[in-house]
Amino acid sequence: MSELKRTLLYEEHVKAGATMVDFGGWEMPIQYPEGIISEHLYTRSHCGLFDVSHMGRLIIEGPERVAFLQHVLSSNVLALDINQAQYCIIPAEDGSAVDDAYLYRFEPDRFLLVVNASNTDKDLAWFAPIVKNYDCTIKNITNETISIAVQGPDSEKILKTLAGVDEVTKPARNNLSTLMMEGHEVLVSRTGYTAEPIGYELFIKNEDAVWAWNRLIELGGKPAGLGARDTLRMEGMLPLYGDEMGVDEAGKPMPIFALALAKFAVSFVPEKGDFVGREALAKQAEAQASFKAKNYSPEAMAALPKRVRPIALVDRGIMRHGMEVYRNGEMIGWVTSGTMIPYFMTEGEGENVKLLDETGKRAIGICYIASDVPVNGEVEVDVRGKRLKAVIPSKHITNNVPPYVVPVLAKH
Repeated sequence: MSELKRTLLYEEHVKAGATMVDFGGWEMPIQYPEGIISEHLYTRSHCGLFDVSHMGRLIIEGPERVAFLQHVLSSNVLALDINQAQYCIIPAEDGSAVDDAYLYRFEPDRFLLVVNASNTDKDLAWFAPIVKNYDCTIKNITNETISIAVQGPDSEKILKTLAGVDEVTKPARNNLSTLMMEGHEVLVSRTGYTAEPIGYELFIKNEDAVWAWNRLIELGGKPAGLGARDTLRMEGMLPLYGDEMGVDEAGKPMPIFALALAKFAVSFVPEKGDFVGREALAKQAEAQASFKAKNYSPEAMAALPKRVRPIALVDRGIMRHGMEVYRNGEMIGWVTSGTMIPYFMTEGEGENVKLLDETGKRAIGICYIASDVPVNGEVEVDVRGKRLKAVIPSKHITNNVPPYVVPVLAKH
């Protein structure tokens, strides 16, 4: 068995009593002694800290870097100004995903592409024959830097204190900045994988790793593991490669436009030219537009037979990846992610919403099911041989009224 890789924060995790597991070939914390529920709720109410140094970090530079990225990514790279980032997908010719990624432009002449930890080698192998046709290079800097996600309502206050600034980045999501924090240079991105309206990801030099982690804790952040990262992203309907993208339980490629996020990640602007998977993705986009107009024609259903949707159990139980979903006795797909997820009760609405101390739990998740199931449609999930009632809500949370995430409880 090959030895697992470790981030530079490994010893800090062990000292804090973290339970370490194999994740994509890395030995990572799944949870700390207080547990996943506590970490999830602390992130939603204060600030969770996540070691995400296992994610692949690639630098793309050279005269034809933009042309290369326009060809191999789904997004319009030309739309990125300096100090901006964008979510993107690495498409295959059939319109499925090789991986999803985030593209950052901290400097004029190079891009940082962050990919999934377990896919880094695969993505590099995918790019290798294509990049030969362009005057640019790809450099894997995963081992040269660390990355920490600082997520939750208090994250901005913590980083302002650490940097001694009035503004961490420009307010909107996907803005970037380079800050000096107590004499250490830190690249800051207003992004994250928790669905928090306020959250950042930091890129830090290796020699500053332990300093940064411990200072963030001293200022009020609390370490959180992969378990809470999973429940937080699940609540926010953020896809995980291998669950909501890649291949389905039957081994068939999952179309990129099965994801609601595809509308933000895929661009068909003329300046992109002919990129990988464009033809297949255009057909999927047409199908998605038909569905929006409540038109479930045979052509649209053939192009996009299933979509990724939120799902909430009505009956008592817990959903897990791979469980079958039924409608009127017919199997129409699978649960892709599911568990029991905690939430804060709230009072008030809009800008006056307030988190209460009282908490609840709900059996929710994500599924990949027939595209024509309506919002609030009723389905059943096969949980260990029992068909349990479930509903397909429009979403699990709203996060458009910072600083808090507000749960949306399913109607049934």
